[in-house]
Amino acid sequence: MAEQLTYALVNPHTLRKSRTGGILSRLITRTSLDLVASRLFAPSRELVREYADQLRTFNDRSQSHQDRVRRLIHSYVLTNYSPDLITGRRHRVLMLLFRGDNAVAKMRDCVGDISQRSVTGESVRDTYGDYIVGEDGQVKYFEPAVLTAQTMQEVAPHLRTWAKHSDRDGGLLENVIPYKRTHRTQRTLVIIKPDNFTFPSGKPGNVMDMFSKTGLYIVGFKVNRMTVAQAEEFYGPVLPILREKFKEFSGERARATLSKEFGFELPAASAPNFGEIVGPRYAEAQFDDIVRFMSGRKPSECKPADKKKIGTVKSVVIVYEGEDAVAKVREVLGPTDPRKAPPGSIRREFGQNIMVNAAHASDSPENAKREMKILRVSENNLKTTIEEFYPRRRA
Repeated sequence: MAEQLTYALVNPHTLRKSRTGGILSRLITRTSLDLVASRLFAPSRELVREYADQLRTFNDRSQSHQDRVRRLIHSYVLTNYSPDLITGRRHRVLMLLFRGDNAVAKMRDCVGDISQRSVTGESVRDTYGDYIVGEDGQVKYFEPAVLTAQTMQEVAPHLRTWAKHSDRDGGLLENVIPYKRTHRTQRTLVIIKPDNFTFPSGKPGNVMDMFSKTGLYIVGFKVNRMTVAQAEEFYGPVLPILREKFKEFSGERARATLSKEFGFELPAASAPNFGEIVGPRYAEAQFDDIVRFMSGRKPSECKPADKKKIGTVKSVVIVYEGEDAVAKVREVLGPTDPRKAPPGSIRREFGQNIMVNAAHASDSPENAKREMKILRVSENNLKTTIEEFYPRRRA
């Protein structure tokens, strides 16, 4: 079967309740589809009305359960996706794009239907959705958790609608969280690193789930493939540190190796001289490995023109916002070396070594701004992905 592109919309209530990580884990592991793009939206009334109109696929007079649920979803979108009637504040909605064989049906089945009998945990809505009916047969509470296309016929129009509004209504969101005036907020950047995406697993969502205990809010979300040039700029400040750090280590190692090779002990005083020669080269080799890990290619193996090509490995970039965001995120993440990270931290749970350590987090608000600029968090790769996969038909 040919590849298809489909979507999952994480609803405002689901985002507010910090259930995004758990849902992402299920969408990845239970469909084995490839997460290829994403964008956080603050939908306008125009986008909401257009999308809601596309959901009117029900018979108004029908009493079938399917039509009843679709009427509820239509009403839910108009009510919960639209800006607040009093304050005008917009709500956050996260769109995730997935690609793969039979993607539409796989995503539909994973998201699931919703009914009073949906209590088994087989689908996303079984666990995260609610459908409460009173004794009079009227629906008292309805929360579908996630929305997705039901058929191949509707997926392309839905995606084109969101793509059309994605520049204006999506990206790095501003003024979507109602803070008290006394709150002093920060933003920080998190990268869920490529080691979480080597095969379809729940790790990316599980890492997100652990970050949720910070109580911070997601205001930016991007599936990213870092270029070599971006990785070099991003980690550039690390290289001088590595050069200094490895001088002593590599000098002693070089002295010991040469002593063994020549069969006589070289004086300890020679180690600093060896360190001056070997240390910077060793640091550059380590830097090359870091860049390859994050982008898929070593700088030393790339022609200058290739450094700006999209990377071959995937990561997810998230911007969190709230009080003391930098410190809160780094506390949950843990120190760089997973062996030194405390129990319950992300790097202790998911890290392997100093480089393959699950996630990155900015170490200051200033660095967060720098890193967001390098990775172009607001870049609209969702629109590009949709338009390439479902080009508009010529009139």
